[in-house]
Amino acid sequence: MKNPSTLYSPWGQSYRIAFFGLYAATLLAALAWLFSSFHQIPPDSQAVVLRFGKPIAVEHSGVLFAWPNPVDNVEVIPGPARILQHNVLPLQRSQQLKQLSPEQYESDAGAGAGYLLTGDAGVVQLNMQIFYRINDPLRFVIQRPHINALIDRLALHAATIVSASRDLDTILVARPESVQNDSDSAQARSKLRSDLKQKIQQDLQQLATNGNASGIEIERVDIASSLPFDAVSAFDSVLTASQQAEQNIAQAQNAATLRLQQAQQQSDRLLQQAEATSSETRAQAEVSTQTITKLAQARAEGSAVGLLPRLWRENITHILSSAGQVITVAPGNSSQLLLQGPAPGASTSTPSSQKIYGSFP
Repeated sequence: MKNPSTLYSPWGQSYRIAFFGLYAATLLAALAWLFSSFHQIPPDSQAVVLRFGKPIAVEHSGVLFAWPNPVDNVEVIPGPARILQHNVLPLQRSQQLKQLSPEQYESDAGAGAGYLLTGDAGVVQLNMQIFYRINDPLRFVIQRPHINALIDRLALHAATIVSASRDLDTILVARPESVQNDSDSAQARSKLRSDLKQKIQQDLQQLATNGNASGIEIERVDIASSLPFDAVSAFDSVLTASQQAEQNIAQAQNAATLRLQQAQQQSDRLLQQAEATSSETRAQAEVSTQTITKLAQARAEGSAVGLLPRLWRENITHILSSAGQVITVAPGNSSQLLLQGPAPGASTSTPSSQKIYGSFP
C-alpha cells in the first residue's frame, strides 16, 4: 500500500494531473472521432462513401453515418438534378498563347491560336460553355480530378470537326446581307449546338464502352462565335461597299426608270403628232384628189361623157387666170387652144410662165 504522503507529494499531484489531462484529451478525441462519422448531405447534393479508397455506396440528402477516416471517406458531389457548367478555356486565343514560349510568341507560331478552320476555308473563334449533369456518381468520383480536362479535350475535338463541316455563314452571321431570314439563321445555329452536343456525347459513350466511363452526361452546349479583329474590319468594309453598291444600283434603277418613262412619254407624243399629221395630210390629199378620183371612177364606169366637159368649164377660168399670156392658134382647126407664158426676156407680173393646151368641146 502506497504511502499517503507520497500521493500528496508534489510529484504525485503532477502525475495525477497529467493522467487526468491525458484521459480527458483521449476521451474528447474519441468523441470527436465518433461524431465525425455523421455527415449532413444538402438537399441538392449526394454523397459517395469510399472505404479505403474504393467507392462502396451512394447516399442522397440527409444525415449519413460512415466510419471516420481512415476507414471511410465521404465525397459530397452535386445531385443528379443539378446542372454543372464548364467553360472551355483551351478554345480561347488568350489561353493558347499562354502555352507558347517567348520565342514562339515572337514568331508566327501563335498566328492560328484560338482559330478554327471552317469548311469554306474561313476562320472563326468559338467560346463554348458545356452544361452537364452527373449520371453515375461512383464513376464521377473516380474520374473527378480529370473531368475538366476531359471535357476540354472532347469539346476541342468536336468543335474542330463540326466547324470543318460547315461554312462560315452557318456558324455565325458574318454577312447579314446574305441571310435570307432570321428563322433560317436561328435553325442553323440550333443545329450547330445540337451537333456539338451529339459529338461530345458520342465520344463519352465511346469511352464508356472502352471501360473509361466518366459518369457525366452532356445536357446542353452554348457557343458564342466571333471573327478575328482583322476579319471583322474586312467584313465591315465589304458590308459597307455592298451597301453603297446597292444604294448606287437603286439610284441607277430609279434614274433608268425615270428616263424610260420620259422616253415613253416622248415616244407617245411623237406617235400622236405623227398620227395627227398623217390623218391631216391624208384628209388634204383626199380633198385634193377628190375630183380626179371621181373622174377616174366615172370613166371606169363609162359615165364620164358629160363630166369631163363640166370639169373643163369649171376649171378653165382658174387655168386662164393663172397664165401670164394666152395666144390662140387655130390653123385649120379652131378647136385647138394654146396658152403660153411670156416670151423669154419679157417682163411680166407673174413669177412663172407655162403653156396650156386644151380643146373646146
